[in-house]
Amino acid sequence: MKAYIAGVGMTKFEKPESRDWQYWDMAREAGRAALADAGVDYGLVEQVAAGYCFQPSTAGQRAAYELGLSGVPVYNVNNNCATGATALMMARQFVAGGMSDCVLALGFEKMKRGALGGGADGGDFASSPVARHYGIMAAGHGFEMSPPTAQIFGNAAREHMDRYGTTAAQLAAVAAKNHRHSANNPNAQFRDVYGVEEILASKQIHAPLTKLQCSPTSDGAAAVLVVSERFVVRHGLHGRAVEIAAQAMTTDTEASFASGTCMDVVGRGMTAAAARQVYEAAGLGIEDVDVIELHDCFSINELLTYEALGMCAEGASGALAESGATTYGGRWVVNPSGGLISKGHPLGATGLAQAAELVWQLREEAGPRQVPSPRVGLSHNIGLGGAAVLTLLRR
Repeated sequence: MKAYIAGVGMTKFEKPESRDWQYWDMAREAGRAALADAGVDYGLVEQVAAGYCFQPSTAGQRAAYELGLSGVPVYNVNNNCATGATALMMARQFVAGGMSDCVLALGFEKMKRGALGGGADGGDFASSPVARHYGIMAAGHGFEMSPPTAQIFGNAAREHMDRYGTTAAQLAAVAAKNHRHSANNPNAQFRDVYGVEEILASKQIHAPLTKLQCSPTSDGAAAVLVVSERFVVRHGLHGRAVEIAAQAMTTDTEASFASGTCMDVVGRGMTAAAARQVYEAAGLGIEDVDVIELHDCFSINELLTYEALGMCAEGASGALAESGATTYGGRWVVNPSGGLISKGHPLGATGLAQAAELVWQLREEAGPRQVPSPRVGLSHNIGLGGAAVLTLLRR
């Protein structure tokens, strides 16, 4: 069965502790916005998939109860940085499998200030779910005192530079684009515009990555209402519903670790495998895509994702970023929202916020950041440990 997105909503993403609210307040705001966007009462929702990483067990229920005490099942989802898209995939599966006609995917996060640890809970790497990943990094690059996630992605950037000649300026060009895009997004955590030289001159986190090339910790929530085709017909939603044309989740394989490179450990292969699956399922290719929201947790991950999605040849992503092909007037518009680097990255909400941005783009409701006449959108949400979720949306 086909599945559609009928409504989306999100809060503004904000610096932790900048606003006096709890995770359930965020969830209420985003959930109500998604329901209002679809014109659907919460009483019609049959199941809820709630995603988060840092809140306690059954936080999904506490959050969903803000929308109504209807007694429907609430599933708590935690898949590291891919949590939001995982909740969306669960909702789509419930609908596409014929189990439900109306499912809410809800993602939220209330975070602490400062850099993330090595996993969702940081701290002890020996017992961490990503110990194998960091072991590969340590074998090739050692282990330093900088934030662990910045280290592993920073080392992936070093490898890319060494192997393909990618430059620091090309990495900074990714961040400059995304900061520029976020200036038109009222939901973005940061809306300042920076040039390449300013980005290169900002505080170094783990060479070659500087602060303005790294996603921040953020508070925020997002929600997506997924419905069946018969629900669309029954409730007259044809004018607003966006089809989920294909979706795939992949995890690590032997190849993720066999090369001994951080480029593979951080998920380049997972993304490529998921891309092949969604292209085949939808009968579409990257050449058919107009707008992309991808997981630029660090500038290097955007470059790695260009290659994994088939936007350019392996090693050519730095040149692609500099060419202007991934911004307005180019071949694709990538991260019109500002991406994780500038819009923010509350882990449980990120994948759902990507979907919300694509729905607004495909409906041509994105205001000053609108991509001209888009028909197909692609989202990419990835988490170490690992999970890569790709979603193709089509009007």
